[in-house]
Amino acid sequence: MMASSVIFIFFFTICGLAVFVNSQVDSCNSTLNINGLPFDPASLNCVSAWSSQNFILRYAQTSSNLWSFVLSAPDANSYIAIGFSSNGLMIGSSAVVGWISATDGSPGVKKYFLGGQSSREVVPDGGNLVVNTSMIVTQSARLYLAFQLNTGQPSPRIIYALGQTGLMPASPSFSLTQHASTASTTLNYVTGQTSSVSPESKLRKSHGALNMAGWGILMIIGAIVARYFRECDPAWFYVHACAQSLGFLLGVAGVIAGLVLENRLGADVSTHKGLGVFILVLGCLQVMAFLARPDKSSKVRKYWNWYHHNAGRILIIFAAANVFYGIHLAGKGREWNVGYGVVLAILFVIAVVLEARLWLRK
Repeated sequence: MMASSVIFIFFFTICGLAVFVNSQVDSCNSTLNINGLPFDPASLNCVSAWSSQNFILRYAQTSSNLWSFVLSAPDANSYIAIGFSSNGLMIGSSAVVGWISATDGSPGVKKYFLGGQSSREVVPDGGNLVVNTSMIVTQSARLYLAFQLNTGQPSPRIIYALGQTGLMPASPSFSLTQHASTASTTLNYVTGQTSSVSPESKLRKSHGALNMAGWGILMIIGAIVARYFRECDPAWFYVHACAQSLGFLLGVAGVIAGLVLENRLGADVSTHKGLGVFILVLGCLQVMAFLARPDKSSKVRKYWNWYHHNAGRILIIFAAANVFYGIHLAGKGREWNVGYGVVLAILFVIAVVLEARLWLRK
């Protein structure tokens, strides 16, 4: 009897989970059935717009200057947004945002001009979109944001965003909070082909490569030379100075590229930026310490050595950590992590071997 009860409960649980999961799934093979839709859904084209968040976009040109859209996404107790951009960047684009209030269940749809990173630069009812009709409903644990645009041809560069859980625009200001995640894509309205876009991809790669090579590799090589090759005097000093100087210059260029990238993308990378500025300050202090180093016979030389060595170690540790964090933020994943990890592993093995040799000599 107990075994039968357990089997029944297990079967009931599995069926319930299956129903719940299926209720959140929408696809281009599904029939769209929304009450009150101001246009015929049967004529809409359909694309998987943002697969990682299960965003489905349906669209059609209803007349010569009228386009109809329905954006479908799981109801995660957050707003969903679709923006139309001229260059694939969020800043400068115009968006339609929809949400269902978590307090009273009331629907809300509003257009916004995304003028910058701060909330005051995101202007409700701003932008160049002419919205004819709009509505949002929740159905089978999904949100359906429907709207029509008065335009001859909407921009093919489309941005999608998912808001933070529980943070919805509210009267009277309807201020829009920072999104939790976003994606930039291009859409061919004729063929229905869509592809993801990485805005400022060259600048991103330059920022990452410069910082990785400068702060994350050359600084380590310079430190290894300074610690383990002092018997090659004065060659070790010149190699150390050249490696650190080149690393510093590449690192400064990488920080500048990062600041430009942040401004163009409007990304919220405060932790990564803060670590980068901290590393830059340490690098500048090291340069000043090098220029103001006391003579070897000076009484303060041992204090200078202690400061110089430990500041360098702190810089290297934070630099390596920030490189990995930057790879995470950029979503580059396994390839970049493995590549940089292998370089660090090689340098670590070299340092261990040289440290063992140093101790054996003592």
